[in-house]
Amino acid sequence: MSEPSRNPLGIFRFNKIIIPIVIGLGVGLFMVSREYSRNSSLFSELGAMFSVSSVLCLLLAVMFECGREITYMVRIRMLSDNKLSWKQAFHIIMLWEFSSTVTPTSVGGSAVALFILPLSGLSAGRSTAMVLTATLLDELFYIIVTPIMVFVCGFSMSFATKFKFSFLSMKISETHVFFIGYGFMVLLTLIILSAIFFYPAKFKNFICRLGRKKLFRRWEHKFVKMGDDVLTSAHEFKNKPFVYWVKVYLVTVASWSCRFLVLNCILAAFNPAITNHAVIYVRQLVMWIVLCISPTPGSSGVAEFAFPLFLNGFLTEGFEGVLALLWRLFTYYPYIIIGLIVLPVFTRQVHERKMQNKSDIKHKH
Repeated sequence: MSEPSRNPLGIFRFNKIIIPIVIGLGVGLFMVSREYSRNSSLFSELGAMFSVSSVLCLLLAVMFECGREITYMVRIRMLSDNKLSWKQAFHIIMLWEFSSTVTPTSVGGSAVALFILPLSGLSAGRSTAMVLTATLLDELFYIIVTPIMVFVCGFSMSFATKFKFSFLSMKISETHVFFIGYGFMVLLTLIILSAIFFYPAKFKNFICRLGRKKLFRRWEHKFVKMGDDVLTSAHEFKNKPFVYWVKVYLVTVASWSCRFLVLNCILAAFNPAITNHAVIYVRQLVMWIVLCISPTPGSSGVAEFAFPLFLNGFLTEGFEGVLALLWRLFTYYPYIIIGLIVLPVFTRQVHERKMQNKSDIKHKH
């Protein structure tokens, strides 16, 4: 087995981190330079748009960004039955976010979370259950909230974007990609819900039989582990009351809402005339689902390019690239910086905990 597969923290190697930074900043700066070449007074005009109201809106954006991480920390502590301290929760969430910035959006940071949660003192079973449940809650947020917001804002306003491209002589719009992504989310959620809460034993038997088929035999051990993980997760959470799931779901909604409201505040900082913030919110829901197919780490490059396509009508003409770069500076790059600070601290604490455990075992004998 290769090192990266044994240790998912291998994705934090320098070459893995620098790629999304170069791609994202490259696309962002290219968009800004293109706008500057068209309008040499770009930055002076941007400065003229800045006011006390702009400062307040950007401070509010920072507050929402902090609220996003605080609510994530609350959720992970709830899923651990408060066995994780606030400090441990902060380290885990920052590394989880960090890993999401350097892996494709479709992969995310779940593999790293499965690795770092046991290093924080949790059992492997509880760690697996927490990651699976967190994934389920995130999917349920999109499945439930997206259609509600589309209904509130109207279909035409929710999908009034310029995201269109051709594939095999077919015209593809964000609506097509959205429904493919949404359908995949629904399917994944139904599978996880059924496997964990209704038929865990049957799911394990099915997945183990599937792993023994000739087509999948080389991955049979992974299928068996998946079945075991589902049984463990079902055992960990089967006795939780309904009110527990309502609370943890509402925290999930708060987390994602804080994430999206950051952009609302950034746009309001430079365009105070914006009033229909619900449409900005729903456009982000649609954009995020579409970006789930992005092959680049953390959607770097793709997100910057998609930004003006999805938020058209809310961006001051000629400043799309500047606002896209500012949005990513608020919601993407801080996690790379914080992750680089937290990673050595977390690694040192894990080493100290292992040394302490060895010392305790030695004294017992």
